[in-house]
Amino acid sequence: MDLTEDARHDGVRRRRGAALEEAILEAAWQQLIDGGYGSFTIDAIAERAGTSRSVLYRRWTDRNDLLEAALGYGLRRDRVTAPDTGSLRGDVLEVLRRSNATRAPLAPLMSVFVGSYFAESGRSFADLRQKAFGEQPRGAMDEILDRAVARGEIDPDRLTPRVRTVAFDLIRHELLMTLEPVQDATIIAIVDEIFLPLVSP
Repeated sequence: MDLTEDARHDGVRRRRGAALEEAILEAAWQQLIDGGYGSFTIDAIAERAGTSRSVLYRRWTDRNDLLEAALGYGLRRDRVTAPDTGSLRGDVLEVLRRSNATRAPLAPLMSVFVGSYFAESGRSFADLRQKAFGEQPRGAMDEILDRAVARGEIDPDRLTPRVRTVAFDLIRHELLMTLEPVQDATIIAIVDEIFLPLVSP
């Protein structure tokens, strides 16, 4: 029996299937956060996960395939939930603040990672987005917008795909441009000066 499939190197704690895969993805995500793209190697992740290289290669063809899986895992795991403050403005402000707090520590990592990854893999951002995230489920903003439509705070005809994502798009832009948490005054300006005028009846 191949203990590398379901056990740590000491043979004490055995893991199989989904539990083993989650442990590997968690190790890969933490390796990326702690050491960046340069330290993201199959050997390092296998060691961190307490398994073998062969176990990883049975699931992912190379380190970039594993990286894409780890990126999707980590960002989905930390997905923000939809607040319910009773108003569209309050909900959007709160969800952007939560996203800012969760994503801000990743901005410096992403700025370094993106260039190295694209140069080595030959892939594009569109490739990365599709491979890491696939078809996106409904998120916190969708829930917020649906409630606001039901309350009559939003004209549903104005909710184009671009308008639905514009507030988050602007937050991501700020994070990547400054590599620092977005200032609260900027979040308020995005909501009050850009988002609300776009959706208000």
